[in-house]
Amino acid sequence: MAKISLIQREKKRQELEKKYYLIHRSLKKEISRILSLRERWKINEKLQSLPRNSYAIRLRKRCFLTGRPRSNYKYFRLSGYILREMVHACLLPGTIISSW
Repeated sequence: MAKISLIQREKKRQELEKKYYLIHRSLKKEISRILSLRERWKINEKLQSLPRNSYAIRLRKRCFLTGRPRSNYKYFRLSGYILREMVHACLLPGTIISSW
C-alpha cells in the first residue's frame, strides 16, 4: 500500500490538471498559429506562470486498489501483482493464465 500522502498529492495534481487543461490547450494552439516571435514569448510566459503540477505530464498512473505507482496495466488500472492475484482467483473474466 502506498503512503496516503502520496496518493493525496496525486489526486491534487489530477484536480489541477482538469482545472487548467483548457487553458493549456488554448495557449498551445495560439503558439502554433502565431508567427511573431515576440507574441510567442508572451504566450510562453503565460504558460510558465501556470502551476507546475497542472501539466498532464506530471501525473503518475497508480493502482486502483493499492496506490502502487509501478507496473500498472492501463486497461485494468491495477498493478501487476494484484492483477495476477485476481486472475488466479478467477475474478477477471476473459483473462488467460499462462504457465510453462
